Amino acid sequence: MVDTRGFSCPMPVVMVKNEIEKTKAEQIEVMTDNNVSTENVTRFAQSHGYTVSTSKEGQNFKLILKKS
Repeated sequence: MVDTRGFSCPMPVVMVKNEIEKTKAEQIEVMTDNNVSTENVTRFAQSHGYTVSTSKEGQNFKLILKKS
């Protein structure tokens, strides 16, 4: 799981990019705490072949990235 809460862009995208490169995982969970990070991580993941599902958990967003 990549916890990007407390970070502003571009750090959440960089953190997700590093996780993708390091693990080559088929599925990655990401936690964010703002709309901008959620949107930017979603766009980045989709451009790298992942589908993204998003749910709101309190003040946070949980993104599930799955390799297409």
